[in-house]
Amino acid sequence: MIVGDEALVDSDPGIQMRINVVTIFPDYFQGPLALSIPGRARQAGLVDYNLVDLRDHTHDRHRTTDDEPFGGGAGMVMKPEPFHEALEALEPSGPVISLTPRGRPFDHETAVRLAVTSELTLLCGRYKGIDQRVTDRWVEEEISVGDYVLSGGEPAALVVIDAVVRLLPGALGDHESAASDSFYHGGLSAPAYTRPAEWDDRAVPEVLSSGDHARIVAWRARMADHATRTARPDLLDLDAAD
Repeated sequence: MIVGDEALVDSDPGIQMRINVVTIFPDYFQGPLALSIPGRARQAGLVDYNLVDLRDHTHDRHRTTDDEPFGGGAGMVMKPEPFHEALEALEPSGPVISLTPRGRPFDHETAVRLAVTSELTLLCGRYKGIDQRVTDRWVEEEISVGDYVLSGGEPAALVVIDAVVRLLPGALGDHESAASDSFYHGGLSAPAYTRPAEWDDRAVPEVLSSGDHARIVAWRARMADHATRTARPDLLDLDAAD
């Protein structure tokens, strides 16, 4: 089971990273963080997930975390007091990040930068967002996972966690698994194939079964360049501008 905030002080001091998630839906994370690479990384002692229920830091009968916006208008805004109290209790030593459509786009370089921190705190907003005074007081960085609006910051937090945790040393079977991924060297990866060698009247490219390692490397480089130029030419433009 993923720990709650009261268990953080008792976690293994040898872990590489602690990730705190402040949310009104901690159960949203229980399943995903127990599966696949995030789950295996936690079982291996590489990462701790600390789910903080924002409602535990409210003091009214209804455990209220939102209120009407100043200035009028539709929607609700998440109150500052619960977030402030939760963060004061955490005393985060690493970056505090708010997941919001107003943030800077999340990318591989950001994931790499966050993966070398020892503690990461993610704030999951909802409705019209978190009261700006929380951002001004606590938040180091606002991050968006795309130019669209989600029901809340929870799905975005899972995206960030997955992208960061898989970069921790030991999270993947070998470094080459990450080094051959899209964006690792700036562009997209080459297409991948597995058995059977022929399926649906379509054969695997001959070079991949040739045993000629140099030819395979060259073919993958050409295919990766083609994929990048076709689907994401902006990545090549960025490289040229650097």
